Amino acid sequence: MRFVQTISFTSSRIEEIQGLSEEFEREQGDRAPGYIRSWVLRDRDRENAYMISVEFESYELAMENSARPETDAFARKMSELVDGPVTYVNYDLIGGD
Repeated sequence: MRFVQTISFTSSRIEEIQGLSEEFEREQGDRAPGYIRSWVLRDRDRENAYMISVEFESYELAMENSARPETDAFARKMSELVDGPVTYVNYDLIGGD
């Protein structure tokens, strides 16, 4: 079953976060276990509120990816660019393509 993790946060430095996400996908996308795709989403109703949505082939492969040092480095860099707490939510994808 496909799996999606969302990462919600606020930031006044979204351009830097987008750049970090694009760099990670370019450098690690092919090596990240089970990685399919990701999006950076902007909340239309709350200023500086964003979500990154990341799709994987399965929960197990996503957790394997989470344990990689490269993923930890991305999370540490991102934590320096957000304005408050980061919320992670895990979803099983039950519909779609």
